[in-house]
Amino acid sequence: MENYRHQADVCHAYQIVHQNGIPDEQIVVMINPHPGKIINKPNGLDVYPGVPKDYTGEDVTPQNFLAALKGDRRAMKKRNPKVITSGGNDTIFIYLTDHGGSGIFCFPNDILHASDLIETIKEMARNNKFAKMVIYMESCHSGSMFTKLPNNVHVYAVTAARADEASYACYFDSERETFLSDEFSAHWMYYTETNDLDNKTFGDQFGYLQEMMMSSHSCRFGDMTMGGHPISEFVNNTPQRVRSETRALGFAPTHLTSNHDVPFKILEHRIKTETDAGRKQHLKRKYEALHKTKAKIDGDVEAISKHFKCDDLDEDYSKMDLHAFKTVAEHFRATCFDWHKEECFTQFHIALPHMHAFARLCACGVESERIIEVITKVSRKSSRKLQQGYKHP
Repeated sequence: MENYRHQADVCHAYQIVHQNGIPDEQIVVMINPHPGKIINKPNGLDVYPGVPKDYTGEDVTPQNFLAALKGDRRAMKKRNPKVITSGGNDTIFIYLTDHGGSGIFCFPNDILHASDLIETIKEMARNNKFAKMVIYMESCHSGSMFTKLPNNVHVYAVTAARADEASYACYFDSERETFLSDEFSAHWMYYTETNDLDNKTFGDQFGYLQEMMMSSHSCRFGDMTMGGHPISEFVNNTPQRVRSETRALGFAPTHLTSNHDVPFKILEHRIKTETDAGRKQHLKRKYEALHKTKAKIDGDVEAISKHFKCDDLDEDYSKMDLHAFKTVAEHFRATCFDWHKEECFTQFHIALPHMHAFARLCACGVESERIIEVITKVSRKSSRKLQQGYKHP
């Protein structure tokens, strides 16, 4: 249930472009939907009916996403994969929503690195795969994904947060015991559904996001001239009926909560409302284990950072070597977590806020080999302490 909001965001985004007249054969959806009714705001309509399930389960991977984007069926293991068959006259709109950290965006069981996303965009530009592309990304630290996006390939990216901050969940639903949406996504979708998109540009929408978002700070990257294009060039115009109905319902995101804190907030609510003593104790143990995991990760990353002069490190993520950072990030998750266990990917989500420490090291020019050496050393020391029954404070 923790990731319910991401699924709801995807379903809602599909409903927007579908109702605006974009045919399903031109839409590719990657989702692991929660069974049953899915709503994206309090008392909202079910946004799940009709959503194509082009990629689900084990097929929702960064490799398949990039291959589908490029139209490369040969790179797929999936039978008869649906891909984007675009050319030099086409516009492409991409919406991504999930967890994220510095230089990485999460898929259910893997991560998309900024280096791979930027290289794919460059390759598509060289191969004349689009005329214009717009990317909206909902995740923590999403601003770090596009610091190396070229400004001369007609690609425009908008993110939910700066490189150094979390994005925020919203609309906590007590019945479902989860958050229904995210602040950035709720705002851009509301704007899209309530305006005449023939007369509203991406620049207008970005100005609205900057004014209305209360928690994180939306950022934009790439070709700034794209901000002058009407939104309808990419997603068609919203029907007048939808605009009127959406405005009448009103809009006020509530329960704004850092996505870093969401797992804890959900467990706190479940503990508070649970009436069965046995189940309440189980939830309390789960909550305590989550805090212990966070404390261990905090301690490990702090120990790694102490090996470097962190006070002198550069905060300019545009200086980061994306390939070096990918090497470091992959070593960190492979060394510190057992990826054959599902709970370890949850642990990695808790570690995501700390990825900026490695990004800063790479931006400062510290060699990836040196960072990897320290990660290995600290990981081995931490593992020995655990084996000896050490309890992190």
